Amino acid sequence: MSSESHNLSTPDWQQSGYRNIWMPYTQMETSPLPLPVVATEDVHLVLADGRKLIDGMASWWTACHGYNHPHIRQAVEEQLRVMPHVMFGGINHEPALRLAQRLARLTPGNLNRVFFSDSGSVSVEVALKIAVQFWLNQGVEGRTKFVSFQHAYHGDTTGAMSVCDPLNSMHSHFKGFLLEQYSRQIPTSEAEHAAFDAFLGSQQSEIAGVIIEPLIQGAGGMKFHSPESVAKIREACQRNQVLLIADEIATGFGRTGTMFACEQADVVPDILCVGKGLTGGTLSLAATIATDDVFNTFLSDDSLAALMHGPTFMANPLACAAANASLDLFETEPRLDRALAMQAELSDQLSPCRELPGVVDVRAKGAVGVIQVEHLHHLDQLRARFVEAGIWLRPFGNVIYMTPPLSITAEQLTTLCAETVRVVHEWSSWPAD
Repeated sequence: MSSESHNLSTPDWQQSGYRNIWMPYTQMETSPLPLPVVATEDVHLVLADGRKLIDGMASWWTACHGYNHPHIRQAVEEQLRVMPHVMFGGINHEPALRLAQRLARLTPGNLNRVFFSDSGSVSVEVALKIAVQFWLNQGVEGRTKFVSFQHAYHGDTTGAMSVCDPLNSMHSHFKGFLLEQYSRQIPTSEAEHAAFDAFLGSQQSEIAGVIIEPLIQGAGGMKFHSPESVAKIREACQRNQVLLIADEIATGFGRTGTMFACEQADVVPDILCVGKGLTGGTLSLAATIATDDVFNTFLSDDSLAALMHGPTFMANPLACAAANASLDLFETEPRLDRALAMQAELSDQLSPCRELPGVVDVRAKGAVGVIQVEHLHHLDQLRARFVEAGIWLRPFGNVIYMTPPLSITAEQLTTLCAETVRVVHEWSSWPAD
């Protein structure tokens, strides 16, 4: 097996600057140097030595239209000349209001009120805050807890961390610092759904809401569950008068084959969180979208009934311009059709891995492909081999997964899958740690 990290020379800027940077999700004492990326083109990352890698990650699910799309670039350049940013307190601007109107039309049901923020984690924080205040504004006290699910991941800020899996997530060692919430298994059988319904009923007086990643739990292990399970969870929330929050930061904007995953369950959540692909990966922007019923509880003569939250870069005009341009592309280019086609392509082309030693499962949903293994040994070497093969993947936990741009061609996807299968086949013969 290869013992080199990425077999790349280190550019001067990386050599001099790395001593001052703090990398995410990285033990910097032992990890190899990150890839030096100098440009992006179409579905490729361009490295400092000129090599191009097919980006199988779409930069953490974001670059749904690939990189440097001319329509998005033009929209951002035009906005930059006019107004790059203004505060959103007491001020409105056309890119934000047009985007809010389009999101209200695009989302299911009466999800008509859009609160912008600058990251997915913050959109979850806002959703939790809205859910608690929803009850307080109606004179109901004590409903301050949330129900989330095993393998859940909702972000890295404090409130979002509290609704991640308390035992199996990267945040488990913060016990005692985080608020304690309820964590349940996603019910699948009739008996499990009945037990979940009964649990909500028994704890109704303290539960503000249930939060779920519909259809795909991402950073918790790329776990899939059915639309039917989501629909039954929604029904249980309605029966027990508990709000439902759908965290579609990862699954939104076509990733599962529909614009939003909850559409496949015919579910309208009370609150919807979106981000990542909202701007096509161009700039950071997220949104928390509430139904009219939720929003109306914040209307009052009492100033304390208002939502007292306001990120400094909320509704940044550049990001809103990028998001509007991204929505244009969903209207004019066949992104959802491509995502649906990719499900069959990923399932078929990754299937040879099923027979390999150490592989537990191969699965696909929309534009998400997953190879689950018993133990992800020799992780640094595996990542380096993917780079040497001309592809960029970032396995973690016990999964080797891909979330390519929705604009990837069938030929590019075939190359990505073929190289993945070849490297995983090689990896499966390496002696375990």
